[in-house]
Amino acid sequence: MHALKLTQIGNSVGVILPKEVLAKLKLEKGDTLYLTESPDGMRITPHDPVFEDQMQAARGIMKARRAVLRELAK
Repeated sequence: MHALKLTQIGNSVGVILPKEVLAKLKLEKGDTLYLTESPDGMRITPHDPVFEDQMQAARGIMKARRAVLRELAK
């Protein structure tokens, strides 16, 4: 577990992430993080849950319509 400290950044408040956490999440300066609610509290993740839902729907369509997509690719 890592303790994170809130710090003043201009008129806002920010969180400083340790280098080890950035490396584990494969994040760099300027990357986007997403804060989502979970059953046990809040969750910070580099993965966009809305995009993931869209990709799952797209994978289902691609699987169901594989033959049509092959024909269109010709």
